[in-house]
Amino acid sequence: MPSLFPGMNPYLEHPAFWSSFHTRLLVAIADTVALQLRPKYYIEVETRTYQDRNGDEVLVGIPDATVLKASSSNPVKDKLQPETASTLTQKRPQSIVLPMPITVKERYLEVREIGSDTVITVIEVLSPKNKQKGSGRTVYEKKREQVLGSLSHLIEIDLLRAHSPMTMLGEVQPTDYRIVVSRSSQRPKADLYGFNLPEPIPSFPLPVLLSDEELSVDLQAIVDSVCERARYNERIDYSQRVPPPALSEANQQWIEELLAPIRRGGNGTPG
Repeated sequence: MPSLFPGMNPYLEHPAFWSSFHTRLLVAIADTVALQLRPKYYIEVETRTYQDRNGDEVLVGIPDATVLKASSSNPVKDKLQPETASTLTQKRPQSIVLPMPITVKERYLEVREIGSDTVITVIEVLSPKNKQKGSGRTVYEKKREQVLGSLSHLIEIDLLRAHSPMTMLGEVQPTDYRIVVSRSSQRPKADLYGFNLPEPIPSFPLPVLLSDEELSVDLQAIVDSVCERARYNERIDYSQRVPPPALSEANQQWIEELLAPIRRGGNGTPG
């Protein structure tokens, strides 16, 4: 069924859905632009790997650490001699959990030139780990600086309201979501496509070599197609509140009016 939202569905920002949506969206973008890039370019899904032990988002889908509970029969205590009055009481250890590094894998896209395999454009769809304070943001910022200091173009898609946006200099109007297109020939200037929750997701240009015409990517159509195939509308309980961060008063009222017909249906999901 068609998306309930004219633009980004904020319920997809919930950790229960985001990982799946993020992966599906990257693959869908790659599949959509692949035919347009022929015959001179191709697009590849790449992986960035690092160690992290901060934040909750990374733990989604990873089993909790298990701590063995003390059994009723303590082998250490059984070896003591209780009949000896002078025997000291054995102090029982406390079970604790140590911070263990977790391997994080983040996927992104690269448009490359066929033959030379030169990276022409890097496409990033930001994750919560990229935006929140910690090693995830540090790793991403370093990668971002490398791309901005190279001859490769950068496209940065931010479909998350939570956490601080990536660094942009000058007066930037705050919006819920952002798409940044940084052409290597125009740096440090870049184009910012900012949009809010009630607005459609704008299309954005995909720059390649200067000798070739830029492509246009209809991100809204891609997102809608992903949601349709994953059947998110049928899996999301729309009787629940939108996941954090809290909406503005205007957006909250807009959400209430938009979802009122569904919520009156009783089960919070579309029929």
